[in-house]
Amino acid sequence: MITRLPRWVEVGGFWLACIAGAANAIGLLGFEHQSVSHLTGTSTLLSLALAELDVSDSIHLLGIILAFVLGAALAGALVGGEALLLGRRYGVALLIETLLLLGAMLALLAGSTSGHYLASAACGLQNGMVSTYSGAVVRTTHVSGLFTDLGTMFGAWFRGHAFNTRRAMLYLLLILGFIIGGSIGALLFLSVGFHAMLFPAFGAAALALVYWGYWLRTRGRSEKG
Repeated sequence: MITRLPRWVEVGGFWLACIAGAANAIGLLGFEHQSVSHLTGTSTLLSLALAELDVSDSIHLLGIILAFVLGAALAGALVGGEALLLGRRYGVALLIETLLLLGAMLALLAGSTSGHYLASAACGLQNGMVSTYSGAVVRTTHVSGLFTDLGTMFGAWFRGHAFNTRRAMLYLLLILGFIIGGSIGALLFLSVGFHAMLFPAFGAAALALVYWGYWLRTRGRSEKG
């Protein structure tokens, strides 16, 4: 049970959700209403394409799904372990995510659908980076699970179980970050088109630098202690 939420989990989770929310909003506005931060909508579109025997769309949507899985696989190879732990190679993963998002932007500006695959891989990479913290499932690229977890927590509370306020605060923070990021991404896309992808790309790079700085400072303190 979470009793104390470290600042790095709080800030990092919020900012990651903000990045994913922005990328997803840009995807919905610019990728023919395709989500990239999660695969629920994409899987449904694939089902429709298969039912209509639309080979071209089926291959394209399947490519987006496979790109997401490959991104998650890369995260597993880089980070390893399911629980959040300071010192793991999150910074490297974030820099790769930055490159994928920048590549997606350049491809989309050139009119290439390969940008869809690169953006999906970036979100798969981010989604695979974080899994749990102190027993709480940490999701930063979609919010359905977060709302589900909040609902079950309230249901358990109604039955007389203790309510984990710190965990609820973490979930609400992630939801807020996703919504704010989506709003920023939408506003930027309406103003500058696919150049809006610079926001989540540089956001990931900035978070990588902040993470490395915080980790080095924390390690220095522990060595002195």
